[in-house]
Amino acid sequence: MDTTDNAAEKTTGNTWERLTTARSRELGEELRRIRRHIGLALPRVAKDLGWSAGKLSKLELGSRGTSLWEIGILIGRYGVDKAVRDRVLALVDHRIDIHNFLRLHTPCPDALTVLTLHEANAATVTAYEPFAVPALGQTEDYARALTGDQDQVGARMKRQRVLHAPTGPRVLLYVHEVALHMGLDDPVVMRDQALHLTLMCGWPGVTVRLVPMTAGTRARLRHPATLMTFPDPIRPIACAETDTATVFHDDPQVVADYHLKMWRLGVLALGPDESHERLARWADHYDRGSH
Repeated sequence: MDTTDNAAEKTTGNTWERLTTARSRELGEELRRIRRHIGLALPRVAKDLGWSAGKLSKLELGSRGTSLWEIGILIGRYGVDKAVRDRVLALVDHRIDIHNFLRLHTPCPDALTVLTLHEANAATVTAYEPFAVPALGQTEDYARALTGDQDQVGARMKRQRVLHAPTGPRVLLYVHEVALHMGLDDPVVMRDQALHLTLMCGWPGVTVRLVPMTAGTRARLRHPATLMTFPDPIRPIACAETDTATVFHDDPQVVADYHLKMWRLGVLALGPDESHERLARWADHYDRGSH
């Protein structure tokens, strides 16, 4: 790849501007990945199309509007195949952005561009699962036993790199105790998973809090949720995964409901120290069962 590519992109400050939305940033990231994959420098593409480098840079950052015609010209220049073309064009919505949208799991939820892009750039990530350990806290063996899909396991482990990134987000994982109580069939896998969560309690920038069985089956505990916040002026994003798709929201009223959910989870959950002690006991419980 031409070294002028990185230089041109650094001139933007690599910041997301006020007019961006989750959808426009997802489109921009897809276009950036395609360009880099085929090894074209940003200034070269802009010159070929008669655009300014700033225009293309803002498009890749999701901070300017676009049209189906412009995107068609751009991906035509990239010479992408039909599958890629259809995926990109599907992101160009001529209707008013209603700030709530759905992404099918093709091939899997952990590989969704809109998810990995925003996790990598978030200031905070708060995640909750009612019946399983949240994805960012899973061990490889636990993820494999849970999904039965090695490709998804690989994508999930790749997602977890944000936990160790120097500029990664602060992460808060709410683990419902029912996920440990129900467990998986293999006590060794569950022992290692509980031990992993125990160790995560000491990781910089990571907090693990256990929602105890005594919290009951309140309505707010029924469904999974993830909430990501960003430096101003980027609005927070909330998302929830189903069996076949993940729904994303950056509508302020919807996101406010997710904030309330996380606040209520914080009230119900054990504190960090007590969570650490309880997780260690679960690891010991499964260790005794594995012999």
